[in-house]
Parts: sequence; C-alpha cells; structure tokens
Amino acid sequence: MTEACVYLVGAGPGDPGLLTVRALELIQSADTVVYDRLISNEILQRIPSGVAKIFVGKASGNHSMPQAEINALLVSLARRERRIVRLKGGDPFVFGRGGEEAEYLARHGVAFETVPGVTAATACAAYAGIPLTHRGLASSVHFVAGHCRDNQPLDLHSDALADPHCTLVVFMGLANLDRIVASALQAGRSPETPVAIIESGTTPQQRYVRCELASLSVQAEANGIRAPALLIIGEVVSMADVLGAQVPAAADPPMSVERYA
Repeated sequence: MTEACVYLVGAGPGDPGLLTVRALELIQSADTVVYDRLISNEILQRIPSGVAKIFVGKASGNHSMPQAEINALLVSLARRERRIVRLKGGDPFVFGRGGEEAEYLARHGVAFETVPGVTAATACAAYAGIPLTHRGLASSVHFVAGHCRDNQPLDLHSDALADPHCTLVVFMGLANLDRIVASALQAGRSPETPVAIIESGTTPQQRYVRCELASLSVQAEANGIRAPALLIIGEVVSMADVLGAQVPAAADPPMSVERYA
C-alpha cells in the first residue's frame, strides 16, 4: 500500500486558470481535501464528487478552526487516508502558514509534498496591469503582512517603506490602512506615491482603486473595498495607465476600476 502523504497545494488567488498542472492533478485524485476560506467556488467545483471536503477557513477575528487544530487534523487524516490535499490560497509558503504545517507534519513523521502556487502578489498585480518591477521605476519588491499577530504591533520594514525604487506589496492590510499609510509617509515616501488596492483579484469580482498614498484610506472606504484585498505601493502602479486596458479573460464581467488623484 502506498504511504500516506499530505500535499500542501497552492491554489493561486482565485482564477482556476492559474492552477498548476500538478495542483489540478492532485485535487482530482485526492481522498480528502482540506481547504481555506479563499479557495474560489470555481476551484472547488473541480474536486470530484465523492471526495471528502473539510473547510478550515480563517478570517480576521473569526477562525472556524485554530491553526493548532488544523495541524492535528492533517496528522489524523494521514493515519486514515492515502492522499490528503491541503488546499491553500495563493502559495503555501507566502503568508499561507504552509511552513508551520510542514514543520508539524515533519515532527510527527508524516510524509508531505509542497506544491507551489501562484501568489496573489504577482497575479493580482498582473491582472491590474501593474508590473511589480520595471526599469527606471522599481528594481526590488518587498512583501509584507499587513495584519498583527496576537495583539503585537504591526511590523513594517522601514527600509522598504522608504525606498522609492522598491515596490511594497501588503497582504491582508485592509484593517490597518491608516497605520500603513502613516508608516510609509513617516519613512519618507511621497504623499503622491501611486498606490492600488485590489479586491478579489483575478476573479470575476475583481475591482480596484488607484490613487495617491495620502488619500488611500479615504478612497478605500469611499469605494467600499472589502477583503480579500491586496495593496501595492510604488511608482509601478502608474503603469496601469498603459497596461491596465487589457482585461483578463477571467474578468467577466470586466473588473471595475476607480482612479482618484
């Protein structure tokens, strides 16, 4: 009998067309799929009928299952099933806590394989017409979590905040927009720095607001931006004027774009 294995699979940010070939192969041959809140219905529909599906999604302040229980569940399933797919939004190792789950599995002697996924940072930016690096505008990219852990202060990297040639991509930062903007301005970013906040990126519900850094919080609230949302800060956002006219095929109906000074 084949040894049981847990597959930590990145499902990408929502568009099923961004699933890797390996990811699709695994979810279509799994015994059990354990999935997060951000897995789109279009991707869930690709799981064959009869496959057990277990929802363990987490939202800010509302965890259907604490991380420790998810870890224990994966070990328990591996003792009963042959092929367990842990389906995670984006990439498992980019703010997906995949490393924590892999570490737990390793410590409990459970075989696992990590299957990379398309991270929201690159996919959402591309679908909005924003290159994260561009000659003359940005030569580096910095990914940062925009939420606090266990009531700790928000930990932002001041060097990346201050560097006008670094694109800053903030995951899960909607609840802390005021603090993120204040930190960027305090670090020396110009109030006129272009920014974009993208809601439900790569899905038919994608919409985004582009504005200047100083007006970000006001414009996000005025336009009712809701999670999941990705924030991009940097001069490359201005490239959407040229590249953003091409709407991806996945955006049907076309995504909504609001631009403000």
